[in-house]
Amino acid sequence: MRKSFESDIQHLKDELLVLGSMVEQMTLEAVDALKKRDIDAAHRLYAMDAQINARRYAIEEQVMVLIATQQPMAHDLRLLASILEIAGELERMGDYAKGICTINIRMGEEPLLKPLIDIPRMAQTGVSMLHRALTAFVNEDVEVARSIPQEDDIVDELYNQVYRELMTFVLRDPRNIERANWLLWVAHNLERLADRVTNICERTIFTATGELREIKASDDEQTSGSQRLSQ
Repeated sequence: MRKSFESDIQHLKDELLVLGSMVEQMTLEAVDALKKRDIDAAHRLYAMDAQINARRYAIEEQVMVLIATQQPMAHDLRLLASILEIAGELERMGDYAKGICTINIRMGEEPLLKPLIDIPRMAQTGVSMLHRALTAFVNEDVEVARSIPQEDDIVDELYNQVYRELMTFVLRDPRNIERANWLLWVAHNLERLADRVTNICERTIFTATGELREIKASDDEQTSGSQRLSQ
């Protein structure tokens, strides 16, 4: 019975990694499609969100079945609860990528206000953080899980750079505000993705140690998130 349970747990971990890989791919490709103004790719990626949702619900169903039939205790229960939580986090990250596709589609034939430089860097950094966070979760690597959230400062600084640069375009010509807002929301979605990686790291520590505490990347972590352009 225990061997079967461990096999089921491994299957869930594998499914979580697949789900994470889908989110990583969708995020990077959504930003690339925006950079290239490839609306057809944006439509295709938009539809990928449904696959992510379906996988998330399948994972949740498998977790609930194991909890009901195996009555796990202590570490195993923490692990299953964390898988449940992380699957939800990944689904929401997929929503951020979907949001980037939506912006690309809504822009239509409008050109980008500026070439994308820092936004692709945000995507690459966030996806790297996510990939390593999921690996740390599967391996229950507490040390790595504690270190990854510090990189959120890099994403926040890139967001601030995007904000400052877009503001110069708006101040130069207020007619730029709509196109500036589009790019700012893309940056905002990528910033939120990186924030959710911290939640995964917290769940890794919880699974391994039973300690569930908020990890703060920096004292001013809320600063960048409060900066928004308004019409």
